[in-house]
Amino acid sequence: DDAAAPAARAPEQPAPIRFVETGAERLPFASGSFDVVISNGVFSLIVDKPAALREIHRVLRPGGRLRLADQVLDGPAPQGADVVSSWFR
Repeated sequence: DDAAAPAARAPEQPAPIRFVETGAERLPFASGSFDVVISNGVFSLIVDKPAALREIHRVLRPGGRLRLADQVLDGPAPQGADVVSSWFR
């Protein structure tokens, strides 16, 4: 049963969690450090997206996965001084 496989690999003790504030274009982690990279609502804010994707690829283990959820603009970008209010229409 495939559903049981992840549970069988789970460590007996939870892994420690460490929060690190850094830029996505240069991650301070060793290559192959992660099974999964999760980005929720951040990728659209990254200036150098190709560099960030290279870094994500670098820190993922072989077969690792990227889970990305973000906003997508559908249509032309709003223009003018009151751009933010257009987000709430």
